[in-house]
Amino acid sequence: MVRPCPIPHALALACVTLGHAPVRAQEVPVAEVVVTATRTAKTVDRIPGAVTVVSQRDLETQYLLADDPSAALATYIPGYSPSRQKISSTGESLRGRTPLILLDGVPQSNPLRAGMREGFFADTAIIERIEVIAGASAMQGMGATGGIINYITKTPRQPGTTVAVHARAATGFRHDNLDWKTGLSVSHKSGAFDLFGYASVQRRGMAYDGSGRRIGIDALQGDTLDAGGHDVFLKLGRDIGEQRLQLTINRFIFRGELDYRTVPADFGRGIPTSSVPGRPPGNPARNDVRTASLDYRHASLLGGALAVQVFSQDFTALYGGSNTITFQDARLAPVGMLFDQSEINADKHGARITWVRQDLPVPGLEATLGFDYLRDRSGQRMALTNRTWVPTLDFTSTAPFVQLEYEAGPVTVRGGVRRESARLDVDPYTTLWSYGGVAVGGGKRSFDKAVKNIGAVWRFAPAWSAFVSSSEGFGLPDVGIVLRGVNRPGQSVDTLFELQPVITRSKEIGINWRGARGSAGASFYDSRSELGTVLRINAEGLGVLDRVPTTVRGWEVSTELRATATLSAFATYARTMGKTAASAGAPMDLALGARAQGPDKLVLGANWQPLPGTRLRLQATRLADRDINIGRMAGPISLEEHFRGYTLADMAATWDTRWGRFGLGIDNLTDRQYIGYYPQSVYLKDPLSYFAGRSRTYSASYTRSF
Repeated sequence: MVRPCPIPHALALACVTLGHAPVRAQEVPVAEVVVTATRTAKTVDRIPGAVTVVSQRDLETQYLLADDPSAALATYIPGYSPSRQKISSTGESLRGRTPLILLDGVPQSNPLRAGMREGFFADTAIIERIEVIAGASAMQGMGATGGIINYITKTPRQPGTTVAVHARAATGFRHDNLDWKTGLSVSHKSGAFDLFGYASVQRRGMAYDGSGRRIGIDALQGDTLDAGGHDVFLKLGRDIGEQRLQLTINRFIFRGELDYRTVPADFGRGIPTSSVPGRPPGNPARNDVRTASLDYRHASLLGGALAVQVFSQDFTALYGGSNTITFQDARLAPVGMLFDQSEINADKHGARITWVRQDLPVPGLEATLGFDYLRDRSGQRMALTNRTWVPTLDFTSTAPFVQLEYEAGPVTVRGGVRRESARLDVDPYTTLWSYGGVAVGGGKRSFDKAVKNIGAVWRFAPAWSAFVSSSEGFGLPDVGIVLRGVNRPGQSVDTLFELQPVITRSKEIGINWRGARGSAGASFYDSRSELGTVLRINAEGLGVLDRVPTTVRGWEVSTELRATATLSAFATYARTMGKTAASAGAPMDLALGARAQGPDKLVLGANWQPLPGTRLRLQATRLADRDINIGRMAGPISLEEHFRGYTLADMAATWDTRWGRFGLGIDNLTDRQYIGYYPQSVYLKDPLSYFAGRSRTYSASYTRSF
């Protein structure tokens, strides 16, 4: 039986019951509902697709080890690539493609100019759970070619008022590598009114590798080392009979401190990038994110349930300074002497409307109707010289959609279509001097595409189900990279072939078992883009976007077994196999590189509750060796990538007392010395970004409620 969508989770546009998710990532009954997947409320065995939910308790354990959202995704999501341990998410992907990141349904990703800094937009302490929908999807709008990652914020559940103090500290017991964060939360629920507020301050020191060297700071992209920030969050809700109104506001700032300079790697001696005390030039890199939304729900309108969301999101990312060749301009300074830094600004506002009704127009048939609107203005400028690197991209999208579901005994069939109608407006501009200082004519581009999905679930035995699905995702290439790289005179925005949309088609088949002693699931997927995108570095050191076909195939297995009520073990394995072509029309014989694809990944772990109110977790992640594109060249640049895999183990424990909840964690338990997956693998090695991973780090947390 379909459960109604619970009103307290406003801000999200729809709800579904958990599907294809390992139990170890939820610790909730099967009847628990989750948000976003298909914008309707469904039970677990009626969702044709891969849905994973990471619970609040699991997030608390992971954030005790590393206060890093991408590290949590890499641990709990089989197809998510390894974390960079930086503020930049370059090289992080979901099943070899880019996911759409949401906060309570509000888009945080910037697909028009993806600066790979969108992963740091809120304090982890406000997150109640993370919902991940793997595979191409159009249900939440543009950009979800790899799937959807929706961070759900906390909502008061119990009547009364609770004030809580939160504190976390982590260190490797060196003089300059203390991380600390402290926050205060207020949760109130009285009758029809509820409130959740949170404010925090954090400061992060340096980190050391397993050999005792300081880890290098990513001076250009920005870093989580030698940095700090704060967050202010407020959620207000009121129920009025069958209706609910909710307002959510979040302001997050994270910035560097500029206390350390980067020391280049010495590849000949095998020494990774490091840092020494000293102030680098320029202004500190920072993320400044403001998100607001107003949600209205009506549980019984015209025989169905209505959800309306109006939102805005303002995103600013200032990058570190450099005298890179890209920033040079002989008209301003001798080549090699001009120092500058860039800043991305992306402002969005929009609305989402969803209406769901059962038995329309025939018994057993459920219809979901909706309409989405988005206005996105993004651009990138040189912050010190006020030059235009990427002109303002004025993007407007409207998208009506319909989704139908019909159930016949043990079989549920779902299908729908979404019509994406979009327009991109760009004024005339001139590229940077390093690209030739080319005058580019402005113009308008229109995109109109119907993207479809269809799937079925067959419940063929008690506790067993199988699913098959086919879905499409709509996206655009990184318009900013395309436009800033125009180097031929006479070009205009309305004629550039490189701006053709990216349509990704995914097919998946899977089987699931959920019993009293645990759960298991396996799936195989095939994702194709006939006109995909691959970012490559040319001989001049400039990033160019090639429009070539891409194919990603892979399989995932996840399982959890509960030996007793207090002891359980879990495991996930994911293999991703991406291919592309060297150029349009060439054979599909190039493997996707580290920028787009992670290595084979195995995660093993166990949870033990030795006493009531206590929890002990031991987990290990194994990344397999990867050697690709041997002997392949792109002009004078070798495309070979080599990765020597490694295994990392972690341990965390929490226990509840009458004085509050205490936590202890050890990250990199064996103090392994290693170079991270992305810097080790990427074919173009940069001595300023050849980063080692963190050494053994001890952390402690404390939460006290009043």
